[in-house]
Amino acid sequence: MIHLAAVQPPVTAAGDTAWVLASAALVLLMTPGLAFFYGGMVRGKNVLGMLMQNYVAIGIVSVLWVLVVYSLAFSSNGFGGFAGNLHQFGLAHMNEPVAGEAIDIPPLAFVAFQLMFAVITPALITGSTADRFKFSAYVIFISLWVVLVYGPIAHWVFSPEGWLFKKGAEDFAGGTVVHANAGAAGVAMAILLGKRKGWPKERMRPHNVPYVLLGAGLLWFGWFGFNAGSALAANNLAGYAFVNTNTATAAALLGWIIIEKIRDGHATTLGAASGAVAGLVAITPAAGFVSPVGAIFLGLIAGAVCSLCTTIKFKLGLDDALDVGAVHLVGGVLGALLIGFFGTKATGIGADGLFYGGSAHLLRLQAEGVGATVGYSFVATMIIGYVLKKTIGIRMTDEQQMIGMDESLHAESAYDFNALSAGSFSGTSFGSSSLSATIGHRTEVQA
Repeated sequence: MIHLAAVQPPVTAAGDTAWVLASAALVLLMTPGLAFFYGGMVRGKNVLGMLMQNYVAIGIVSVLWVLVVYSLAFSSNGFGGFAGNLHQFGLAHMNEPVAGEAIDIPPLAFVAFQLMFAVITPALITGSTADRFKFSAYVIFISLWVVLVYGPIAHWVFSPEGWLFKKGAEDFAGGTVVHANAGAAGVAMAILLGKRKGWPKERMRPHNVPYVLLGAGLLWFGWFGFNAGSALAANNLAGYAFVNTNTATAAALLGWIIIEKIRDGHATTLGAASGAVAGLVAITPAAGFVSPVGAIFLGLIAGAVCSLCTTIKFKLGLDDALDVGAVHLVGGVLGALLIGFFGTKATGIGADGLFYGGSAHLLRLQAEGVGATVGYSFVATMIIGYVLKKTIGIRMTDEQQMIGMDESLHAESAYDFNALSAGSFSGTSFGSSSLSATIGHRTEVQA
C-alpha cells in the first residue's frame, strides 16, 4: 500500500486548502443556480430542457477536465504558446506543483477549483440558444467547445505561462475566460441557430419568475466562492474580493432597475435578478483589483449599460433568447476594461488604473485581452457550430419547438396538471369543484 505522503506534495496551509475546496463547492452550486435562473425565464414547455442542458454540462465537462482540458489549460506550453501540453493527461503527475503558480495548496485542490469554472462556462451559452438547440448536437458542441475554446483561453489568461498573463493583462476570476468567452460564443450560436419559431412577434414571457429569483440567489451565493476563492488563500485579498463582489452586485441591481424605471415606468423583479447577475459578471475580473468604492461605480455602470443593451437584439434581429450577450458578453468586457480606470494597488496586487494615477498601459492591456478572447471565441464557435449544422444539424424542427423541449427531446413534463384535472390527487379522488372548496376552506382557516 502506497502511503499518501509519498506521492502528494506537502500542504503548508491547511486553512487555505479548506477555503479553496469550500469555494469549489460553492462554484459548483452556481450551475444548478444558473439552471433555475434560465429555466424560469423560458416558457413552461421548455424548463426541463434548460435544466437538462445545464446539468449535463456538469457531467461532460467534469470528465473531459480530468482527461484533457486541465492539462491544456495549466500544464507547460505544448502548442507554441497556444495551449498547454498533454503532460498531465488524465491528471497524471499530480505530485508536481502547478506550473508557475506560487500557491501553498495541493495541486488536486487547484484542479477541483478550476474545474467548476470550466463547468459553468459552456452552461452559460445555453441562455442564448434556449428553446431550439437539439440536445444531441448540444452534447457534441460543448464537448468540442470546452476542449478547443475554453482550454486554450484559460491557458492564455489564467496560466502563468499564458501569453496574456505574461503581458500583464488582469483577470482576477474569469471575466474574459468565463463571461466574455461564453457571451461571444452565445451570440455566435444564436446567429447559427436562427430565430425561435414565432420570435419576435409572439410574446415569450418567463413562465416562473420566482425560479429566476431563486436561481439568481444561488448564483449570488455561489459567486463568493467564484471570486473570493480565486485568491487561492484565506487572506486579505479574499476579503477584498468577497466585499467587492457583494458591493458591485448590489449596485448593479440598483442601476438596472433605475434604468427600467426611467425607460419603462416601472422596476421589475426580473430586472432586479438580471441586474444582480450583471453586477456579478462585471466584478468577476476586477474583484481583487478594485476598492469597494470602485466596486460601487463598476456595479452601477454595469447594471445600467447591460440593461440598455437588452434592446439591441431586437434592432439587430438577433434572437439571443435570455440576453447572454447583453449580460455576460457586455458585462464581462465592461468589468475587464474598467480595471484600467478603477484598478488600485491598495488591494495588494495589480497596477493602478487611470483614476488612481496609473497610465493608459493597463487599459491597453485589458483591451488586448478582451479583443483576443472575444475574437477567438466567436470565430472558433462559429466554425464548430457551422460544421455541426452542416453534418448532424443543430436546430429543433418547428414542430418540436411547438411541442416544447421537455416532451419532444426528453419525453417529460415539468408540470403535470392532467392528473389533477382528472380527479386524482395523492391517491384521493376529487374534482375541480372539491379542489376549489378545499382551497377556500384553507383560506378561511388562515384568515
